[in-house]
Amino acid sequence: MEHFWDTIETIGAGYGFSLFGARHLATLALFVGFAALSCKLYKEADEKKRAGLRKLFALLLLADEAFKQIGLQIGGNFDASYLPLHLCSINIFLIALHAWRPSEALDNFLYYICIPAATAALLFPTWTSLPAMNFMFLHSTSVHILLAVYPMMLFAAGDIRPSAKGIGKSLLLLLMMAVPIYAVNCLLDTNFMFLMYAPDGNPLAWFRDRFGSHWIGFPVLLAAVGGVMYLPVLRRRRRETAAEKQPL
Repeated sequence: MEHFWDTIETIGAGYGFSLFGARHLATLALFVGFAALSCKLYKEADEKKRAGLRKLFALLLLADEAFKQIGLQIGGNFDASYLPLHLCSINIFLIALHAWRPSEALDNFLYYICIPAATAALLFPTWTSLPAMNFMFLHSTSVHILLAVYPMMLFAAGDIRPSAKGIGKSLLLLLMMAVPIYAVNCLLDTNFMFLMYAPDGNPLAWFRDRFGSHWIGFPVLLAAVGGVMYLPVLRRRRRETAAEKQPL
């Protein structure tokens, strides 16, 4: 517990974990297990229970963000870089909005943007220098699992039905977020949404190292992710079309 309130900026060497090492793989296994269980429970629930689960996830996410901010204050480690302006932090509030006021635009954004962003954070965490008994390790792990699983379980149950047009609209919304966030980065010397640089271990760093700019990675990765995320949507539609053509 000695380093419970440390952050990646204050922790010493030798306390963290390696990418795809034992602790990381255990975290990913927890993610997969929790996702499978949540999807199962949500699909089997009636509408009233589904609404309750959506709101429970939203409240847990808000509490998780509050836990982070309180922990930063306790440890005396808060600075502008911990404002909730990273994409996943923004998604916390979008999920809270969706839980009470769902919309087609949010359906698409949470599916096409939130799921891959949160999953990528779990696959390539930036908190590898932290011990397991650390508030930022616990926050970063739990918040990204909740962020990814919320739209996963809604999609699995058919409560959100992303569209092909939704890919473009989601990317446009993401761009609209990025413009003011870039201005904030310039004013506060921060790196929200990784717009200013790509930290080591981030997939964007591959483009930085090979092409001299991580910005090249944004359109490439977004196009690839959009295509991959559309495959389950296309598969579902083909299955539904085939079912409709079946004789009664």
